[in-house]
Amino acid sequence: MSSQTPDDGTGPGEQQWEQFLRSMLGDDADEAMRQMRERGLDPQALARGAGVGDDPRALEAVLAQVQRVLASSGDSPVNTDVAHDVARQVAVTGGDPVVVASQAKAARDALSVAELWLDVVTDLPPAGGGAKAWSRSEWVEATLPAWGRLVAPVAASVSEALATVLGDQMGELGGLDADASIPGLPPGALGGVLGQIDPASMMRRMGSAVFGMQTGQAAGTLSREVFGATDVGVPLLEEDVTVLVPNNVEAFAEGLDAPLEEVRLFLALREAAHARLFAHVPWLRAHLLGLVEEYARGITIDLETLEERVRSIDVSDTTALQDALSGNVFRGENTDEQKATLVRLETTLALVEGWVDEVTATAALPHLPHAVPLREMVRRRRAAGGPAEQVFSALVALRLRPRRSRDAAALWAHITAASGPAGRDAVWDHPDLLPGTVDLDDPAGYAQRGATARAEEADLDKALEAILAGDTAGIDDAGNQSGGAPGDDRADGPGDGLADGPAGDGPEGPGAR
Repeated sequence: MSSQTPDDGTGPGEQQWEQFLRSMLGDDADEAMRQMRERGLDPQALARGAGVGDDPRALEAVLAQVQRVLASSGDSPVNTDVAHDVARQVAVTGGDPVVVASQAKAARDALSVAELWLDVVTDLPPAGGGAKAWSRSEWVEATLPAWGRLVAPVAASVSEALATVLGDQMGELGGLDADASIPGLPPGALGGVLGQIDPASMMRRMGSAVFGMQTGQAAGTLSREVFGATDVGVPLLEEDVTVLVPNNVEAFAEGLDAPLEEVRLFLALREAAHARLFAHVPWLRAHLLGLVEEYARGITIDLETLEERVRSIDVSDTTALQDALSGNVFRGENTDEQKATLVRLETTLALVEGWVDEVTATAALPHLPHAVPLREMVRRRRAAGGPAEQVFSALVALRLRPRRSRDAAALWAHITAASGPAGRDAVWDHPDLLPGTVDLDDPAGYAQRGATARAEEADLDKALEAILAGDTAGIDDAGNQSGGAPGDDRADGPGDGLADGPAGDGPEGPGAR
């Protein structure tokens, strides 16, 4: 392999960069470099794009970045180390004041009072994990693992696509001797981590680093917006704690007509209500996260768009890769399966938000003079989304926004009026009991649809019992039990006297999910 320095007017940093690439490309370096230039991957342009220029120290910094990415262990689609570092940096941008003792006490007291008020309006008990007051950095530390799991299905797809696209552009890379001497750099500058590089593996690691950066950006931005651990709609913690982020609560209260104490109590009510639901509806956490993952797994990548965006970027520059992936590289329309999953997800998110909205309002009205305007303020803020939601949408092509939360709150109010708080909360006993889109469209008709569905189930149960008993005299050709069958004591429902949860899985029925 030739190690001559080209005499083409380039600076020493760019010459070292080209020699570094030649070390990677092996004995076929000249042919590979020619093909790179034909494909728009000019080594000198890459050097300038990477900020190398004439500064050997800049090249060392670039190589250190490459070294760090390629040295990351495991095949996780999201580089958690990068995500953590970026999230912490974003969280402290502009300052992340430590939660002082007075703030922590006020937050814990508000959460304690909220639990007492909620005890009056719901039979679901407190989450039981204690009350916390966190800084933004503490919120990042606690929730980052959940964000990594949420974006992992899409990150895996994008990393594979990136490996395909960049592998095609770069061609078959030869091995890189980790002990190769690169003029202008100390011996062993590559740290021995590159060895014999597999191009596809290298690109997957690059993709993992890029998604780590984007995930960290989303989590860090969220840490500056959230009031607690539950107000993004999906459960982010494994432990059943209630949390307030005092500095964010205080920032939100500035400029509002309501005093800080009222704002803090209202937000504490929402946090505690969410926590009760996630803690004591055992299937809900896995159901929501499973729907997000199911939707994300169906996303496909537009390889042509991705190839166009990464054609002329420096493959070692994770910031450039992040910019290339920040736009819409997800292909076309949702599949029929994704559309169905999205409806179920949006409906469940709306039902969670609507239940919390209704229960919080009921608990707050007797105690907080500004409960009504605070409820409306939070509703509008939740419906509008924010910068963090937009970042997450770019990550998984999905907006975690309960678009029909007002309809869901109206539905829960109707169920409470008809069946009381116990009947309202019993709807969460099983996912098959959840209201569907037709119930959000017509909350007032929910009870009647539930009664009709139960009556139909009772008729079907009696017909099946008769068939299993060998008594078919009263069964018509359609399998229905005739009115003249001996011993017919048809009931109007299961006998609990409550419209306490419809059944059925039809897409337009009350049990649609």
